Amino acid sequence: MLSRTADNLFWFARYVERADNIARILEAANRLSAMPITYSGATNEWESAVAATGNLAGFRATGAEANSDTVLNFLAFSPTNPSSIKSCIETARFNARAVRTALTAVMWESINGAWLDLRRVDGRNMRRSGIDDFLGRVKEASLRLDGAAYRTMLRSEAYYFFVLGVMLERADNTARILDVKYHLLLPENAEVGGGLDYFQWTSILRTVSAQTAYHWVYRQSVKPWLVADLLVLKQEMPRSLAACYEAIRETLDLLGREYGRQGPAQRMARTMRTKLANANIGDVFQSGLHEFLTEFLVENARLGEAIAAQYLS
Repeated sequence: MLSRTADNLFWFARYVERADNIARILEAANRLSAMPITYSGATNEWESAVAATGNLAGFRATGAEANSDTVLNFLAFSPTNPSSIKSCIETARFNARAVRTALTAVMWESINGAWLDLRRVDGRNMRRSGIDDFLGRVKEASLRLDGAAYRTMLRSEAYYFFVLGVMLERADNTARILDVKYHLLLPENAEVGGGLDYFQWTSILRTVSAQTAYHWVYRQSVKPWLVADLLVLKQEMPRSLAACYEAIRETLDLLGREYGRQGPAQRMARTMRTKLANANIGDVFQSGLHEFLTEFLVENARLGEAIAAQYLS
């Protein structure tokens, strides 16, 4: 496969996954903003939403105050933000169009339909019910594409690069959501383990569609260290860091066999997978969840660079 084709497939998957993640973060912020509790602190739920996407510096450069209107416009519709939902879907469609022969018809119809649907949305002065509907449609489009890829793509190089894009982006997103909650979201004057803290951790579970999974696994009330355990170390949880890296390791090994050689990407993926498999959430909290997640984000980005150098350039 041409490296350019592999690159298009990889980034096609990453941008769709990114759009889905931003929709989930905005949905959580919209829910938190409706809380019948007022509090003060260094940040708020809308600024935290921008921080969770890794775009806080870009937003602050606009000079706008973080509120529902400015953040929704920046993260959902702004053409100047390359990571807005609109920009992500447009870029994903551009990459998909470049490799249409590597996609099944239903995959192309899914991304093209999402792009056409988004073009008809006017984000100005959107009501709360309209926000919920729009974000739900973005998530639904991502789920349709996931299902189309899983059910219709030949298990070959094209599928492997698509899966790598999804899983690298998903791991990055899960780590960022957790880090923002633990390090930024709870105000200094709020009690850890109090009502606000409980509501925010529950919102994080709902953001990644893991609330039911949490209660099935732990069968007790929401506790921060158990939420982190589920989203970092539980391989049974599809959005956990452990599950993402098991899929990344397996997919890179398949590519290694396909090309007849291993490389730095395979070694880095195995190292991270082993680290996650051997980790204990108690030790992670004792040494610092923020530090653990920050290091993970750096290593995840390095793996993306290694994949690009090994296969995409």
